[in-house]
Amino acid sequence: MGMELIFEVRDAGEGGFCARALGHGIFTEGETWEELRANFLEATSVHFEDGPVHPHPMRLHYVEDESIPVEAE
Repeated sequence: MGMELIFEVRDAGEGGFCARALGHGIFTEGETWEELRANFLEATSVHFEDGPVHPHPMRLHYVEDESIPVEAE
């Protein structure tokens, strides 16, 4: 088994999605989930093309922030 690569995916402020690799300097974005997946595969391929190790598995982990109001007691 190779090195696992996880991208944290969040909603972009202006619409679409942005993703960054945890522990690596890889960032990509896309207007749709399909575009994000294609950009994720391209960015990963370019980043590791000359390296001795290629990540497997690779994961997109979608994170959604939610603010929950708490009443003062």
